[in-house]
Amino acid sequence: MTVTNDDSAQYLIRTVSKRSGVKSDLVRAWERRYQAVTPTRTSGGHRVYTDQDIARLKLLNQATSNGHSISQIAQFSLDDLKHLLKSETPSTVQATNNPLPTTRDKIHLAEDYSDKCYAAVLAFDAQKLESHFENAIVELGAESFIEHLLSPLLTKIGERWKTGELRPVHEHMTSSVIRSLTYILRNNNPCPENAPRMIVSTPIGQLHELGALLAAIMAELCGWQVTYLGANLPAEEIAAAVKYTNSCALTLSISFATDDHIVAKELRRLKKLIGNHVSLIVGGRAAGHFQPVLNEVGVMNIQSYTHFKQLLNQLAAEYRALDDNNRQ
Repeated sequence: MTVTNDDSAQYLIRTVSKRSGVKSDLVRAWERRYQAVTPTRTSGGHRVYTDQDIARLKLLNQATSNGHSISQIAQFSLDDLKHLLKSETPSTVQATNNPLPTTRDKIHLAEDYSDKCYAAVLAFDAQKLESHFENAIVELGAESFIEHLLSPLLTKIGERWKTGELRPVHEHMTSSVIRSLTYILRNNNPCPENAPRMIVSTPIGQLHELGALLAAIMAELCGWQVTYLGANLPAEEIAAAVKYTNSCALTLSISFATDDHIVAKELRRLKKLIGNHVSLIVGGRAAGHFQPVLNEVGVMNIQSYTHFKQLLNQLAAEYRALDDNNRQ
């Protein structure tokens, strides 16, 4: 949607995001943290941006994709950004004065952020936690943020919840903050139409959805088309979603151990409903509690972040090979 004001075109954030290639939440984060753009507001309080703002965001998006830190280039003029991009190609970026951080650098940076984030969780300071998360996503990138910061942090929160240092409400607060950042974390590049499809959810009785949410984001980053259903759904509904989307994989997160046999019953029911042609993947900190039934129904059990990526890549390759054979 375009808003006219003093004969100059102004655009709402949805249009800006589409034209610039920068997700709406990331536009807001760059604006709030680094003043990369300075929109005005309509009488109704909506942000409006100019063609110049869109041009800046396009250039900033390209520069950060080339490895430059948004904190270092956010205040560059349009001419400076154009000159920066003109003087380099993606293959020469790492030879500049600002080389891409190594995996070890990112791990050390993630550990520093992890301490800050846990302190914010302990203090029940959602605003500070969100600020640390936003900065970490920008500096680390979505994939490293999930692998080196968020996954270990959630494990730590779960362990401290069991020992009584944290209450369940701390975990719920953290979940709420992460959920609000989902659109920054999700893949900025649209999936091709022929990308493999996946459903992600948790079985009935499993109310904690953080593991499922992260699994959905990880799958998107690996090039899957993901439909995320949320938590606590019966087998029939999950299977219906698999059918409606023609998904070739279903990923479930199990975070809470229970002895009421509901999860085992639901897993058996699900496997029967989706059949053997749909891959069933299960992970989560309580998945090991249900190992006998996981073995019985023949699921792919997620062992780690790296293992999940390997499974996704393997399944995607098998899907593409099958799709190629069907086209011939």
